[in-house]
Amino acid sequence: MKLCLNTSTIRPQRLLEKIRLAARAGFDGVELWINDVYEFIGRGGEVRDVERALADHGLFVPCTIAMRQWAEASEIEYPSMLEEAKRRMELARRLGAPYIVATPSRAPCDPAQTSRRYRDLLRIGREVGIRPTMEYISFFASVAKLEDAWRIVEEAEAPDATLIVDSFHTWNSGSRAALLAEIPLERISHWHIDDAAPGKPAGTQTDSDRVMVGDGPIDLAADFAMLRAKGWDGTVSLELFNRELWAQDPADVLRVGIERMRELLGL
Repeated sequence: MKLCLNTSTIRPQRLLEKIRLAARAGFDGVELWINDVYEFIGRGGEVRDVERALADHGLFVPCTIAMRQWAEASEIEYPSMLEEAKRRMELARRLGAPYIVATPSRAPCDPAQTSRRYRDLLRIGREVGIRPTMEYISFFASVAKLEDAWRIVEEAEAPDATLIVDSFHTWNSGSRAALLAEIPLERISHWHIDDAAPGKPAGTQTDSDRVMVGDGPIDLAADFAMLRAKGWDGTVSLELFNRELWAQDPADVLRVGIERMRELLGL
């Protein structure tokens, strides 16, 4: 099992500093945001600088985030969205990522259209050499639950269709958590680990409510037990969007984060 950092956890830092801090804290990999790479290039950096930083610090990229607006785009806009999705796939592949996240529509969206277009992303991914993995987001109106993402993966009828597990979104959406034990191992690309704000009901939380592993009500040990029972030994990322943590020393945040992950996972 490989411990990774989703760089949203220390978002205010610059991209190369995020990579340095992740390595210094002892993470094996770093989950990068494509927009961070775009911003780095816009400031005068080059992709090879990111590649060099990853190599120098001994980090791999388990997954990249994200492709958006592909599900809800109008028929006129859709070809442009696919072109942008392909550009993001090509960049992610260059960085060595085996997966890139396919983010669903925030607004209601025809489920059949989402499934059909996810198949389009898979087709392009095969051409590029990367696997789009389906995401569910608990406060979105389209694909909010683990069940929703799993339906899309099943409807793809493709061996390379996968979903990314997120403990916060499973809990916050009221998903049937036991479904995790039923999903075939090869259909799970990656695991986002995060906790929820204590004292605030499920269904009312958003990204900024996520708290450090072990500080909230989510039974992360149960999630891990279901994955372990399946023989899962893949990649897991600490993914937080907490503004209070962003204001703290990022090295301290990552030190606590990796300690909590190791304790939970028995590493």
